[in-house]
Amino acid sequence: MNKKLFYSLAILSFMLVVLSVKAQKPAYTVYTSSGKASNYDSIINIAKNADFVFFGEMHDNPICHWLELCLAKDLYKLKGQSLVLGAEMFEADNQLILNEYLAGKVKEKNYADEAKLWPNYTTDYKPLVEFAKTNKLSFVASNIPRRYASMVNARGLETLDSLGAEAYKYIAPLPIAYNPDLNCYKSMLKMSGMGGSHANSNLPKAQAIKDATMAYFSYKYWSAGKTLLHFNGSYHSDNYEGIVWYLKKLNPQLKIVTISSAEQDDINVLEDDYKGKADFIICTPSDMTKTQ
Repeated sequence: MNKKLFYSLAILSFMLVVLSVKAQKPAYTVYTSSGKASNYDSIINIAKNADFVFFGEMHDNPICHWLELCLAKDLYKLKGQSLVLGAEMFEADNQLILNEYLAGKVKEKNYADEAKLWPNYTTDYKPLVEFAKTNKLSFVASNIPRRYASMVNARGLETLDSLGAEAYKYIAPLPIAYNPDLNCYKSMLKMSGMGGSHANSNLPKAQAIKDATMAYFSYKYWSAGKTLLHFNGSYHSDNYEGIVWYLKKLNPQLKIVTISSAEQDDINVLEDDYKGKADFIICTPSDMTKTQ
């Protein structure tokens, strides 16, 4: 083979590789809070030294759920038994049966029948639970029982004063601090039509009791040297508010890392609306298939 033909073939091969790379369609991109391009490894490198990591997901996004499992596995490699998992999707009054299932004391059918599992549990959250079970990790059922959040939504935080001691085992200590000026709660009022005839001023209070309870039980299961990886809708931890705000009230010195999720038509540049929401923003295409 003469040199000219050799170089021509080499250039052609190189161009084919370049075209192949360009033809790939990424499923997600990672950005820092400022919108600078980042990557999954950077999340791991920072998360491994955190006390708490909040993964703010979109509940129906399969890439979010896959990355949650990846993050749990990779942090486990680094932290071992010092890793604790927790999730919004499990309510505090189901902690006992969740613990029993993780310990192999009850059958999966009994656990599935009695725990209030989300409709997309099998595809999205079961892998996390099974990972915890296999590796004997604690898993925090952090959320307030939905019946109590519904009470607040209907009649305000004061309605919780009518509950008994047994109920208070599953709620953050009352009265909770409530700051209606936090953006996460003000924006809920706007979305619910504040100022119109159908506005519900109790809606953000119901959100707040969820946030306070998730912070309380997450903190209860954490101790120095551990990393608690918590899964929740991004709205509960975006802008370092929600759960993070309540957690900081419990211990201002905590090292907290937050992850948010975004969907865009073009994931090559992070839109301004998502900047500043978290330490890392995971951006997926808006036409990504859904899990529900």
